Formats: sequence, C-alpha cells, structure tokens
Amino acid sequence: MSPKRTCMDYDLIVIGGGPGGYVCAFRAAQLGLKKIALIDKRPTLGGTCLNVGCIPSKALLASSEHVAFAQKHAAEHGLTFSGLTVDLPAMLKKKESIVAKMTGGLAALAKARKVEVVTGAAQFLDAHTLAVGERKLSARNIVIATGSAPVELPFLKFDGQAIISSTEALALTEVPKKLVVVGGGAIGLELGSVWARLGAEVTIVEFLPQIGGPAADADVVRGYTRSLQAQGLKIEVGAKVTGFKDGQLLAERDGKPLAFAADKVLVSVGRRPFTDGLALDKAGIALAANGRIGVDAQLRTSAPHIRAIGDVVDGPMLAHKAEEDGAAVAEWIAGKAGHINWDLMPAIIYTDPELATVGLGEDAAKKAGRKVKVGKFNFAANARAHANDGAEGFVKIIADAETDTILGAQILGKNAGELISEVVTHMEYSGSAEDLARTIHAHPTMSEAVKEAAAAVSKTAIHAL
Repeated sequence: MSPKRTCMDYDLIVIGGGPGGYVCAFRAAQLGLKKIALIDKRPTLGGTCLNVGCIPSKALLASSEHVAFAQKHAAEHGLTFSGLTVDLPAMLKKKESIVAKMTGGLAALAKARKVEVVTGAAQFLDAHTLAVGERKLSARNIVIATGSAPVELPFLKFDGQAIISSTEALALTEVPKKLVVVGGGAIGLELGSVWARLGAEVTIVEFLPQIGGPAADADVVRGYTRSLQAQGLKIEVGAKVTGFKDGQLLAERDGKPLAFAADKVLVSVGRRPFTDGLALDKAGIALAANGRIGVDAQLRTSAPHIRAIGDVVDGPMLAHKAEEDGAAVAEWIAGKAGHINWDLMPAIIYTDPELATVGLGEDAAKKAGRKVKVGKFNFAANARAHANDGAEGFVKIIADAETDTILGAQILGKNAGELISEVVTHMEYSGSAEDLARTIHAHPTMSEAVKEAAAAVSKTAIHAL
C-alpha cells in the first residue's frame, strides 16, 4: 500500500509541462486535489507543442499562407502589390510573440489554480520520490508526461547546421535555397510548405509509397500529392535515404542511386518517447521494446500509483491525445469516471489544403473485409469554398453498409482540421451517416460539404449527381 498523504509533500506530481502534463495538473486542481506540483525542464510551460512544435509551426504556416495569397490569389480579389518582400525576422518575431503570449497564459492558469511549477529535470529516487536539482519531492501519485523527441537517423546525425530537426527548421534566419525534407508526414510536409512558400526549392523524400501517412486513402493521397506538387514541392516516394555527402542527400529506389542537392536537410521521420534521465528503474518501471512505458486501461504503470500519458505510452503522438489522457488520469486519481476513446483521435496535416482523418478509411475497411458505403462531396460544388479560395479537395464519409454507422472520415481541403470535429462528435455516440446528413448546417459554410458527403452515402446529396 502507498504511504498516507501525511508522509508525502504532494497529492500529485506531474513530470512534464506539455499539453498532457499541464491539462492533468489543472484538471486535478479542479477536482479538489490540494497539493500539486508540475515539473518541467523548460522555464515555460507548454512542452514541445507550444514552445518548439505545434504552435510555432502553425504561426509560420499562417504567415507563409499570407505570402502565397499575395502572390497567387490577391489579384483575383482586386488586390495588387508591387515590390512584395518577406521580412523573415518580423515573421519569426510574430511567431515568438504568439508563443510568449500562450506560455504566459499557462503560467497565469497554474498560479490561479495553485499548481506549483518546478523548473528542472526530474529523476526518480524511489517509487514515490523525485529529485529536481538539489530538491527532493515526494507524492502519493505521480504522472509521467515527458513527451517525445525527434528521431535521429544514425547516418544523418543532427548538427544544427546542415542536418536539422524541426526545432531548427522553425527558427532558420535565412530561407534556404534548397531544402530536402526526409519524411513525408505531418511535420515534414508542414515545414516544407512553409519554406517553399517563402522561396526555397523543397524536395520531400519519403520511404513509404505515399506521403501523408498510412491512414489516408489512395484517392485522398493522389489529390493531396497533386496539390502539393502544383505548389512547387517535389515529392519522391519509395526512396530509402542512405546518407549525406558533399551537399547532397543520398538515397536509393529499386536499387538505383538517387541524389538531391541540399543546403539544409530536415530530418522528420518521426518522434521517440522521451524518458531520458528519469531513472525509471528506481521506480520499478521498465520500458517496452519500443521504448514506451507499459500501462493498463487506466494508464497505470507497473507501479500502480505512477501513471504515464501522451507520447511515452502507446498510441498516436498527438497533443490532443495527450490532453485527453491527462484529463482522464486526473479524474481517475480523484475517484471519478475518466473517459478516453482512443479510436476517435483525429489526425491533421496543416498544409494548404489540410488533410484530416479519423477512424477507419475506405481502403483499410475493405482490406479488413468490412462492407462499407462511401459518400464523397467535392468542395468545387460549395459556394463558400470558392469565396475562400478553397474549392480544392473533398469530404469523404465511410459508413457501415448494413447499419449506416459512421466508421471514419477523410477531408482534403481548406479548414479540414476544423471540419473533421463534427464528424468525430457524431462518431462518439455511434451516429449514422443519416444522422449527420439530417443535422442542420448554416448556409453558406464549408461545413455544408460535410453534410452533403454524409448524404452521398445514401446517394441523396442535393448538390451532386
């Protein structure tokens, strides 16, 4: 049994101040836990996501989209510019101001909720005690939320100059002439898009036969690939990278050598769980073969009073997944009924167009022998999409052939990341395509394409044949 709280400094210690960690600490405070510590090695909360990941990348995506609009679409709207220039330092300053505003907001929330923020690297001394520098802290409950770090390839070691990770790619002070991105997933495609819009010659080199990850259906990937290529990105799939020499990224495809000139090589082949320096063995916790921490259905480790969430446990490495883990864990610790539906984690690539997926795709369903009905609706038939320069792409709804229950959705288009949420909502209560089709959508909105795609499952879409 765990020692009584009178022997402990805290009711709860959360290691890691990212989306999972701070949500866990804040939710625990809402539920009445009185003594909570939130430990992070950074001087600001928010983890990788807010400091050097999700948020700064979205800031640069938004800024670079304005550049693309000015260059390619403004004239159609009656707007002309002469001598358009990109002030990269100002763009980076804008990015940093957003990060500073949001990290400051988290600090204020922690103070208001009486969550003690401890800055430093945590290390287990035993199953209930942590060291942070010279300080020792003990708790009845501990949550590990230390996130992830970029995967480094043994033959492409990060040097911060020629071979860079996403962290350096978010802070380049000059636009590279030739940027080669190793990895065609969300991080590589987003940052590749940013620098392509700002003038870099960008080549995406992907080992898999398609970009965008394995969840996207073939028809979605075809449209997505064409769109990015039309924007100037060169895309090389089925290519195995072998090294970097004399300013060239070396690779091979079907036994034939390939070489791509590069001023910078961004390696974005995934992320690994980050548990470095925690001394988990002193807490009686062992890592699985994949480097993640094993947990039960309520995210308890082999030491029941220690839980682990987010990127350090199995599941997609997504900020919103970590947030849901964190909130549920706080509720379980407080004796409440926590809830997570790990099957309904939307995944989004925030390029233009965006690519959003949730649940089961058509290809995966058919491969598994599932009988499905599919409804598709093109944004080209949506008036608001045309007004928003977003007539490219489509919405795709996958439903069970017998019950009409929505099994999944894939959206390629502007604001796909926002549009996917209502499909997730219907799926949460096992809603049908008909339920979604009969839900009133305001006109004119791009969300009407979601309604029409749901109606198309039963071939009743109004604005399509």
